[in-house]
Amino acid sequence: MADMMKRVVLAARPDGAPTTDNFRLEDAPMPEPGPGEFLVRVLWLSLDPYMRGRMDESKSYAKPVPIGGAMEGGTVGQVVASNNDRFAPGDFVLTHSGWCSHAVSDGKGVRKLDPDLAPVQTALGVLGMPGMTAYVGLHEHGRPNSGETLVVGAASGAVGSVVGQLAKIAGLRVVGVAGGVQKCAYVVDALGFDACIDHRAAPDVEALRAQLAEACPDGVDIYYENVGGKTLEAVIGLMNPFGRIPVCGTIAWYDLGGLGQGAVEGPNTLPRVWRAILVNRLAVRGFIVWDHADRFKEFLTEVSGHIRNGRLKYRETVAEGLENAPDAFLSLLKGGNFGKQLVKVADM
Repeated sequence: MADMMKRVVLAARPDGAPTTDNFRLEDAPMPEPGPGEFLVRVLWLSLDPYMRGRMDESKSYAKPVPIGGAMEGGTVGQVVASNNDRFAPGDFVLTHSGWCSHAVSDGKGVRKLDPDLAPVQTALGVLGMPGMTAYVGLHEHGRPNSGETLVVGAASGAVGSVVGQLAKIAGLRVVGVAGGVQKCAYVVDALGFDACIDHRAAPDVEALRAQLAEACPDGVDIYYENVGGKTLEAVIGLMNPFGRIPVCGTIAWYDLGGLGQGAVEGPNTLPRVWRAILVNRLAVRGFIVWDHADRFKEFLTEVSGHIRNGRLKYRETVAEGLENAPDAFLSLLKGGNFGKQLVKVADM
């Protein structure tokens, strides 16, 4: 066994948009499992937008990553040494080990994976937290009804792509918003959305709103919010009375700092948004995916079934090597990924 491991730590908190200077790749002593513990060799690392919030020190629903601490994140790995009767060397496991090559666990919150049922990395994507976020956000808070219209931003991403496909399965008209011609073509041609608007081709909010209005002739009943920014500004005036807005993320504003205290350029649109909520009696509900952990088995059964029968497709963007995690993460924040962004840390 090697004497050293590698990890990526938070070198400094970002001021605005993060850069590679906010991260540091370093060697650390290989951890040794104590009584009841086991050592995991990390194979796959999940990169997700929520990690941007962990880089700030502001109040949130989870503690920030400390300076000098390993960046946190979901991982899939393989047990290489064990003092725990429930986990044996060779087992594939879903853990929350963070941006590192190895980690020790006592087994709490760890789930064994069967590589014969699905590729193990899907436990970080379509069959993991992003897929679960899409599932509970849509069904618990979107409350879809056949014949309604749903709009979802970041439509080619890990969450948005699943939201749209589940909505189509439920009988809704689905309109995506994505960045670029290729992504919009993928969303419509491969995923089966009814339409997709390229927000990068829209010069301003009014142009984006006009394109959305054309794609949603009967208005919008559900806006699945994981973007914020001009997509929210464009869609809010198109919402139908008693529409629903599940809020799982606002990536367009993450660089403003915790709770969005930073300055926003342009006019203050909050009064228009707030009035639209009142006039149309909209239900706006923020949620954190693990508030609904009791629905995980239900989600896993339903979504894995859709994948097996070909009704739900997924795509992964893979960066090779832990040292490339920072660049891949920064690209993710700018929309550089198709589907789920992963880092392949080691071969199986």
